[in-house]
Amino acid sequence: MLPTPCNLKCLTLATLLLAGQLVPAPLLAKPAATSAQPTEVDAASWTRPDPAMDKYIADLMAKMTLEEKVGQLSLLTSDWDSTGPTMRQGYQDDIRKGRIGSIFNAFTAKYTRELQRLAVEETRLKIPLLFGYDVIHGHRTIFPISLGEAASWDLKAIEKAARVSATEAAADGIHWTFSPMVDIARDPRWGRISEGAGEDVYLGSRIAEARVRGYQGDDLKRVDTVLATAKHFAAYGAAQAGRDYHTVDISERTLRDIYLPPFKAAADAGAATFMTSFNEYDGVPASGSRYLLTDVLREKWGFKGFVVTDYTSINEMVAHGYSKDLKQAGEQAINAGVDMDLQGAVFIEYLAKSVAEGKVDVARVDAAVKAILEMKYRLGLFEDPYRYSDEAREKATIYKPEFLEAARDVARRSMVLLKNKDNALPLAASAKSIAVIGPLGNSKEDMIGSWAAAGDRKTRPVTLLEGMQARAPRGTTVGFARGAGYAFEDAGKSEGFAEAIALAQKSDVIVAAMGERWDMTGEAASRTSLDLPGNQQALLEELKKTGKPIILVLMSGRPNSITWADANVDAIVEAWYPGTMGGHAIADILYGDYNPSGKLPVTFPRNVGQVPIYYDMKNTGRPIKPDDPNAKYVSRYLDTPNTPLYPFGYGLSYTSFTYSPVTLDRATIRPGEKLTASVTVTNSGARDGEEVVQLYVRDLVGSVTRPVKELKGFEKVMLKKGEKRTIRFALTDADLAFTRADMSWGSEPGDFTLWVGPSSAEGSEAAFALTE
Repeated sequence: MLPTPCNLKCLTLATLLLAGQLVPAPLLAKPAATSAQPTEVDAASWTRPDPAMDKYIADLMAKMTLEEKVGQLSLLTSDWDSTGPTMRQGYQDDIRKGRIGSIFNAFTAKYTRELQRLAVEETRLKIPLLFGYDVIHGHRTIFPISLGEAASWDLKAIEKAARVSATEAAADGIHWTFSPMVDIARDPRWGRISEGAGEDVYLGSRIAEARVRGYQGDDLKRVDTVLATAKHFAAYGAAQAGRDYHTVDISERTLRDIYLPPFKAAADAGAATFMTSFNEYDGVPASGSRYLLTDVLREKWGFKGFVVTDYTSINEMVAHGYSKDLKQAGEQAINAGVDMDLQGAVFIEYLAKSVAEGKVDVARVDAAVKAILEMKYRLGLFEDPYRYSDEAREKATIYKPEFLEAARDVARRSMVLLKNKDNALPLAASAKSIAVIGPLGNSKEDMIGSWAAAGDRKTRPVTLLEGMQARAPRGTTVGFARGAGYAFEDAGKSEGFAEAIALAQKSDVIVAAMGERWDMTGEAASRTSLDLPGNQQALLEELKKTGKPIILVLMSGRPNSITWADANVDAIVEAWYPGTMGGHAIADILYGDYNPSGKLPVTFPRNVGQVPIYYDMKNTGRPIKPDDPNAKYVSRYLDTPNTPLYPFGYGLSYTSFTYSPVTLDRATIRPGEKLTASVTVTNSGARDGEEVVQLYVRDLVGSVTRPVKELKGFEKVMLKKGEKRTIRFALTDADLAFTRADMSWGSEPGDFTLWVGPSSAEGSEAAFALTE
């Protein structure tokens, strides 16, 4: 059965290493000490020993038949998303027989109570069901897409978004979310870049921790918490050619240093479950990789939760050419470390036979069953199976006003001001007529983007037009013309141009709402072009001819190629897909009610030909020569600069910030010692505003080549106009560690350069050394 957008669940496992002391970056590294870290929550409290639980589960498992055990390892869909609150034919009988232990795509208190009743009142052992769902960036109240949230660089706001999402989901009968996606993504052609935190290991790791804390809180027994899932384990974001589900072929060093650290961070933060990825690593599909699921995740990292596959990924091991048939695929998966089969029904059909034949040890089955039952116990489901299915709490919780306000706040924090020529923004009071033009100007369904869970796509979202009309001062008119289309087949057409141009000509300012249709990003939504789809670019060029100021509001789930817009429009705001309250949040930005503070979590290329492009690349033996741009035998393009259009960490404000030279409290450190880098940041503009102060480090010479720059800390600070503050970052040798030539993890003595500044492309520089 092929996956559908509403059904794909993904998870990933975290991972590294072969030998005992060969530990990957994420295993040992701790974040640089900055005040940007939110208040600690003990999200891993569920890992503490519980003798009463152990006895309860041991007694229960002693009564279980092999068929009932296999049932606990099987997760199937209820079909809610496609057909409403219904079960596929035969599933209800399977629940009664104990052949299904978990259900996904089932929600609402009433529906989950009905299904739970089958499990606890009509089965022999009365084991409750576990209900899972894709709560990715909100449940009913939808926040900005995950990439947008990452652009806030605000860990407290991101954690709050996950907490609201968990509270709503739990009130709707859900126990478990298939989030966060912590895949590092460096190819914007890949549609699922929208689901993660972008290209950087450090930022992605800190955001992974924040989301796990938000979903799980500090006590899984609380009825407003849900299990988190770290996905997709592992290296899914490295799909060749940016094509979803495509082959991944990376070195072990790259796996350790780039793709595993966010998973390790999620595991350390207490993520209760991991999800395998669709791709292979080192020739083995992830769902059959003992290296990833057992050697790294359980033995090296000490993970105590359970592992679920992505949608039918065991079945797909046959298509990979790794398994001869489904029965062998199931054997390979469970022996590798998979605990739960999502939608493939491979375990249901073949696992008992594999045990009988001696190809799977029943002890391995028991270990998987125990891990799953423990999570049901820790959620309090054995104590009260219906505790999440409370219609009164559901009614009182969904779409709470404070949740909507939180969604609006996170949305405006996520938006990035990319250009603001001659202070075109905020909109001036003299702008008495505003033309909102473009296919995303008044489209409710596009506001919440892909993976919008149970969000109302038709009536709830506030569009840009609605937000502008609600905010515009008395006497100001806000008109709308769609003007262009964003479907691929709209390219070359000009219907609607005349209406849009006529509106523009009689308006003081044009707000062009352009980007991608919501389903052009996300799963199974890869592109070979990063240009604005349809005929939007052609319309934008016609609007330029009117001579009116143009404010481009981009809504998309990936970096787009907007080189022409950067050169020709007056201001650009990257709004991503901003969520249920997105229209109000955009208006807050455009009118200056909120001073934009977002910074890019991913590099924006000038064109798709630069892809992959990311800030922490390695140098070449023939780097470009800044003082000789025409040098031939160096690593450069003939037709485009090497530099991106907008670098990682970049974002403007309506005020200005001045950085003092960075100072170090010492020039040399030894292992275990701390170096403190200090910089004074001054709000030198006329408005209060927030700035993300960023710390980068370069290891100049290593036993293997090192990146030209790596983020090692950041702090988001609010400064009133004229206010100054000294920001301090602490570094130790642990922050300088990497996978060395012998594949061991650690730092090396040598010289380092350090920068503190407003983006990866700017900053005040200092040097220090690490000695023996």
